[in-house]
Amino acid sequence: MKISRTFDAGKIAKLNQSVHQLHIELYPQHFQTYDFHQVHEFFKKVIENDRFIFLLAEDEGQHVGFAWLEIKQYSVTVFKKAYESIYVHQINIEEPYKNKGFGSSLMKEVYSIALINDINTIELDYWNDNTVAESFYEKEGFVTYRKMAYKEL
Repeated sequence: MKISRTFDAGKIAKLNQSVHQLHIELYPQHFQTYDFHQVHEFFKKVIENDRFIFLLAEDEGQHVGFAWLEIKQYSVTVFKKAYESIYVHQINIEEPYKNKGFGSSLMKEVYSIALINDINTIELDYWNDNTVAESFYEKEGFVTYRKMAYKEL
């Protein structure tokens, strides 16, 4: 098992397909059909920005998963204090490699990056019906502190 930073948008776009497909299945009204070319072009642009970090999980030369992180800086406002966090936009492990420690290994690397950058808050969100993600993040020690709701008219 190897976790490393990557700048290869093609690998990330390919590994993004299964998590994107899950989002389509759970919420088809919100998600576009997966298009490798468009996703690849999107990630090519995002990877150029220093505040984004992409981690690649490998096993015996196979790319098995990834994490997409952002170092966020929140400014002070009249309502909130300033703080920094690492925001986990996505984490995904390909199906045959799930429940083998790859997700936890990716998260350990996220925690390491936070400590190196003197950041003590990791934030993320997941879709309500994604019970696999909910279970994984609870196992990792994450707690819910904010909920988002919607109403269709």
